[in-house]
This record gives sequence, structure tokens and C-alpha cells, in this order.
Amino acid sequence: MSEKILQITNLGKQYKLGTVGTGTLSHDLNRWWAKLRGKDDPYLKIGEENDRTSSKTDGYIWALRNVNFELNRGDVLGVIGRNGAGKSTLLKLLSRITSPTEGEIKIKGKIASLLEVGTGFHPELTGLENIYLNGSILGMTKKEITAKLDEIIEFSGCAAYINTPVKRYSSGMLVRLGFSVAAHLEPDILVVDEVLAVGDLEFQNKCIGKMSEVSQSGRTVIFVSHNMQAVGKLCTKGIYLKNGKLESAGSIEEVLEDYITSIGTDNYKYTNSKQSFNEGGILNATIINKDGKASGEIPVGEKWGVNIQFKLEKDFKHIIMAVGLSGTLDENINTTWSTPFNLNKGEHQITFWNDEVLYAAGTYYLTLGLSTHERTIHYLSSELSFMIIETGKEKIDKRIIRLKGNGFILNPMTEKLDSHD
Repeated sequence: MSEKILQITNLGKQYKLGTVGTGTLSHDLNRWWAKLRGKDDPYLKIGEENDRTSSKTDGYIWALRNVNFELNRGDVLGVIGRNGAGKSTLLKLLSRITSPTEGEIKIKGKIASLLEVGTGFHPELTGLENIYLNGSILGMTKKEITAKLDEIIEFSGCAAYINTPVKRYSSGMLVRLGFSVAAHLEPDILVVDEVLAVGDLEFQNKCIGKMSEVSQSGRTVIFVSHNMQAVGKLCTKGIYLKNGKLESAGSIEEVLEDYITSIGTDNYKYTNSKQSFNEGGILNATIINKDGKASGEIPVGEKWGVNIQFKLEKDFKHIIMAVGLSGTLDENINTTWSTPFNLNKGEHQITFWNDEVLYAAGTYYLTLGLSTHERTIHYLSSELSFMIIETGKEKIDKRIIRLKGNGFILNPMTEKLDSHD
């Protein structure tokens, strides 16, 4: 029988917007008076969902609300969700950096956290001195640090700079050293927040290997990342947070599918609130179906396209629009460039059509780039996403069977340009 190491029950964290602390003196007194009488906090009954895109009216938001899950020893949990979903708040609660507004967290054993790059490092101290300082903060004795010192330095890859003050380290070197100390603490639970976003590819692979090694030794890892490929490769369980609420929990395959499905039909339109640019920029972009209508779902085998409106602040020669297509694990599938155009200052529109290539059902992302031969003018990374869906009416011919069995057919999309000078 697996040993339960973490249990979270009805966890919630409420914040007062725009202030430090709970708000006004009257609010603090009301909280104190309610607590003195054994009553519930009067402000727990108010507060809005943590939707970062909407305006708040009562000034309170729930960064997390009614979150419930548990982990066994050796589990590797991936925490996924959009920016502002409550992932970092959850990790701060687990790490006891802040306390919950409601609910309960039960932890059996020692927990180590790597939430911020260089947390606990003193810039004037050397890398070696900071290993001892950071290790002590994380709960290691000097004897334990000394015993693992060579291993920590070797893993970090910073041996040549270990006697140099860390103020001269790059952010990547800091996170290497910080992760190396935390990973060698041998905690019962290792909490890691977006460490792979800073390190290079070689270090990312080392981190994944180390976290896998940690879990195989019977310890538990909680991992937050926007890198779906790393999450899918490393984790066995997952939770999907949306606007502070637990949207999905279970095996990592099920949770990734839920997350990808939810964002696949949400982001088929992009609007840039900025209307003026230094040289130019993309104003709007929309995924369209065979009828030219905006849609986040395209049936397998049907024609689809992307309509892009952009603005130039001056005349350009050889202006190019690029469209990159990628899958759910951020793997590049295809990149298409338009014909170079000579365009005048003003607003323009270009439509890329895909009417020849068959793609299997799934979620896809588009990256857009406006550039000349010399430089990039405006770049949007994976701002658009859509789903290709099975309707049950597809003609299952040799092309689709070959597509599903052997990957993607790579052909360029065709483009059509309309100018509005």
C-alpha cells in the first residue's frame, strides 16, 4: 500500500487587491472581532474568481479556492495552467512562504523548494559560500553540505566560477546552482517552479534526469512548467488549475488532454490593444474555417486558414509574414513564409490558407512573425491555437491513415494579400 505524504483539503487563498495586508483598519478589526467570538471571517463570503482578464468590483479575489488532492510517496505531480491560474500561489502555500486563508495542508516529511532564481543567495558571496548559506536555509547541516559538496558543484556545471561572487553569475548559472543545492537536499518533497524556463537545453535534460532520479528513490516531486513536453515526460500525475480552481486532476495524460482541449478552442482570435508601433506590428489574427468564418475547431481534412491584419508605420520593401505551426509538445511541424512584398505605410491584411495538407486530430498552435530580410519587426509566439477534430464523417482514406501512422505531411500554406493603404 502506498504511503500518503501530502493531503490538501479545501485549500483557499484570498487576497485584497491593490493593498498590503488585508486592507483597511476596519477590515482588520472586523476579522479580529469575528475570530474572538469564534465566528467565520466575514470577508471569506465575498471575493471574485481569479480571472486576470476582467475588472474586479469588490476588491477581493480568490487566488485559490476549494483545491483538494493528495499525493503518495514517489509521485511526480505536474501542475499546469495559464499565467495567473494560481500555480505559484499553491507552491508558496506548500512551502509555507504564505499561509492559507482557509483549508488544510498536511505534509509528512521534509519539503524543499526552488521557486525563484537565486532565492537565498547573497550577491557578494561566492558560489561556494552560497552553497553553504542556501543549504543551511533549506535545512541541511554543514556536515551534510560538505559531504555532498563535490556532487553539488559538478551537477551545477559552475566549477570554474565557484569562487566568484554570484553577482557576476548569469541568471542561468544562478538557477543551476540553486537547483543543484535543492536537488541534493534529499527532501521527502521537492517543489520546483519553472526552473526549466531559465536553463539551457543541456541543463534542462539534467534537471529532468535528476527529478526522475529523485522520484525513483521514493521521494515526491511537484513540478510547475509551461513546457508540456517536459511535464508529459517527467510526471505521472497532474492537476490543471484555472482561475484559482481545480479544473482537472488525475493521470498526467488525462490532465494534459483536458488542458489542451480547453485552450485549443479559446485562443483562435488575437487582438493587439496597442495601435501604434515603432515600425509596424500585428493588429489582429484569426483562425478561419473553409467558409472564412472565425472558428477554433476545424474538422479533419477540411480547409482552414489564418487571417492576419497588420500595420506599418512607414514604407517597406521586401516585407514578409511568417506562420509557424507547432503541436502540443511545442514541436515544430511547419513554417511558411509569404512572398516578399513592397508595401506602403498603412494597414494591410494577409490570409494564409491550408487546403492540401491533412493533419491528424489534436491541438495546434500558430506563431506569427512580421519581418524584413534583415530583422524581425513583430513576433507573436503561440498566441493562436485551434483544434482539428474528428466528426465521425471523415473519409478514412490512405492519406489520413498514412498521416496518423507516420506523422505530418509538410507542405506550405498559400497566401493572399489585401492592402488598405
